[in-house]
Amino acid sequence: MREGRLLQILDILKHEQQVTVGDLAGRFHVAQMTIRRDLRELGFRGVIERTHGGAILLSRGNHGEPPMVQRLDEQADAKRRIGQAVASTIQPGETVFIGSGTTASAVAQALVGRDRLTVLTNALTVINALASSPEINVVVVGGFLRRDELSFIGHIAETSMESLRVDKVIIGMRGIDPEHGLTSDHLQELKTDQAILGSSDTVIIVADGTKFGRVATSRTAPVTAASRIVTVREAPAEILEAIRAQGVDVWQV
Repeated sequence: MREGRLLQILDILKHEQQVTVGDLAGRFHVAQMTIRRDLRELGFRGVIERTHGGAILLSRGNHGEPPMVQRLDEQADAKRRIGQAVASTIQPGETVFIGSGTTASAVAQALVGRDRLTVLTNALTVINALASSPEINVVVVGGFLRRDELSFIGHIAETSMESLRVDKVIIGMRGIDPEHGLTSDHLQELKTDQAILGSSDTVIIVADGTKFGRVATSRTAPVTAASRIVTVREAPAEILEAIRAQGVDVWQV
């Protein structure tokens, strides 16, 4: 119920740019304290900026991410290099989670033909990539299908992840920023991504150079939630150094 109200508040802000606590309380027929908590949560996620008595929508030049099928050829060489580098760190006998996104899918493609691995995933692209590798056990985390990302999200996926522990999580993010952390575009995917991140002590974020310095709609986690970030040599050096200064291992391939 609360997530639905948060989505509606964001929709109002997209159309009106600014809201007040009193107006929102009247629209949703809830107490002003409830709206203040909602705005506090949206502020924590990096979506809005609190103002005296209300909030405004933050604008960071983000127009949303295109559907996955439109991104397959973007930064293809960079994603291939990242995929091969991360795949080389996965050892026989390990259990890993590979999330959705084109760069994470490149990791799955680099694992084709390997044996004695177990791969958990909520991504149709990862399932398809590994379907021809009989020595890799593939475990599918289901849920509601997010068609533009070809992934499963929502309560069912989150509940499944709560009972699972893996050796490594490998996942992409829409935005990576030293200050604003790991962010994504899809508010309804937020809890799913957080559940995935919580399933391992070793979280590997895979990202081409265009993701750095970008801040998307939903603040998934601080940048320190990543054990390692694997990117390319061309990624912006100043941002990478700021991330390293926070204790995150950054690989450039």
